[in-house]
Amino acid sequence: MNQMTLKNIKRPLSPVRVAYVSLILCLFLVLTMVFSLLLGTAEVRPDQLWRLFTGEPGVEKAVSLIVFKIRLPRIILAGIVGFSLSIGGLVFQALLRNPLADPFILGVSSGSAFGAVLGIILGLSYNLGIPFMSFAGALLTIYLILTVGRRKMGMESSTILLTGVIINAFFTAIIMFFIATATDDRLHSILFWLYGDLSQSNYSESALVAPIMLAAFVILYGFSRHLNLITAGEETAVQLGVDVERAKLICFLIVSLMVGLVVSFSGLIGFVGLIIPHLGRMVFGSDHRLLMPVSALGGAAFLVAADTLARTVISPGEVPVGVITAFIGAPFFIYLLKTRGSRWTRS
Repeated sequence: MNQMTLKNIKRPLSPVRVAYVSLILCLFLVLTMVFSLLLGTAEVRPDQLWRLFTGEPGVEKAVSLIVFKIRLPRIILAGIVGFSLSIGGLVFQALLRNPLADPFILGVSSGSAFGAVLGIILGLSYNLGIPFMSFAGALLTIYLILTVGRRKMGMESSTILLTGVIINAFFTAIIMFFIATATDDRLHSILFWLYGDLSQSNYSESALVAPIMLAAFVILYGFSRHLNLITAGEETAVQLGVDVERAKLICFLIVSLMVGLVVSFSGLIGFVGLIIPHLGRMVFGSDHRLLMPVSALGGAAFLVAADTLARTVISPGEVPVGVITAFIGAPFFIYLLKTRGSRWTRS
């Protein structure tokens, strides 16, 4: 990294600015969720939504069921998944010093899906067994990436990125094999993981995942200064007292936990961790003390909006949300490939 990056890192960042930007994005997330509640095959008017949340009478029972039993749990889970995947992408990009790093592209999401699909094949429980297998798949992917991509002088980011792409293709091939050999009653569940879908969401899943994601965010935020220095260069970070290997290990494990858990409930949803952190970096700079809440809240709002589009674009049918994020993310990935030598180093 150049001197401009080091200058950005040393520039004071006011906690007031972090709180102000976070508050604005929280309001934007709430507005996105409200807008999503209004959209769908069945009409829900703003006045009906207002009466539902204020407890005023006069709202049809069907409208209440649509809002509280179908749309709201799905919106909440979409927000949690987008929150987690965006943070995962941000941390990977900092640790590998590469703007193209992302849980989906590096194969971590595919590894999580492989673990979840294997749990389905083995007949494990959706409450504990499949999330555990999904987490184990994410850890396996991280281990393979670090083992294969490691060099004597550290980790070459381009080598690790290519290793992740290969591992992603490998796990996707295994999942396709499972699909080809699966019985009819398990085929739909496996396809669920492959394309990404939030239609089966419920409050119990969100209640299980949300506290873990919040705790993971708090821990990762504690490493925001370390991520700033690692982004500037590992030698610089070591000179300034950062235990780089320890910081990388902890961050990789926490991100694996986050990705493994959300993939076990949402399936494969790509490019969220690629688009949102980079947009946040372009707008707010490279300081992770600000970039981390920006990415988290921006990722939540983005996936809520993407899932709303997924369930309304061909209403009354719907498409997997992973298809929508891929339509947006693939062109953005090509854009990053063309500009990675300029905007990344100037951020």
